[in-house]
Amino acid sequence: MPIHITFNPFIMNTLLKQISIIQRVDQLIRLQATGSASALALKLGVSKTSLYRIFKIMKALDAPVVYDTLQQRYCYLEDVRFNCGFYSNALFSKIPLTNKIPDAAKPNLQLPHSILEREQQHPTFK
Repeated sequence: MPIHITFNPFIMNTLLKQISIIQRVDQLIRLQATGSASALALKLGVSKTSLYRIFKIMKALDAPVVYDTLQQRYCYLEDVRFNCGFYSNALFSKIPLTNKIPDAAKPNLQLPHSILEREQQHPTFK
């Protein structure tokens, strides 16, 4: 039986716009050029409410984003980058296809809490 998918252009446009804004926020955070919420919203051409919704989405995707009150800008607590799209398999050819993490990589690895909890509850992931 064929699967029928209904295409809603409004939902697709909204999703693409949000992804675009997240990419721009990510770029500005990594450039240390966000400023305050008001300044960032102005740079992005969105309201502060929309900006806070974007941060909520980013945090749901495990972005370690926080506001630095001393420097008055947003920053990441660890070295991360947002990627959304399709990439050549050649980029990933050196990544092992197992769930086992090489011992050399373990000290630098910071897993999201949800993954750590899953590994503790289900040792088969190790």
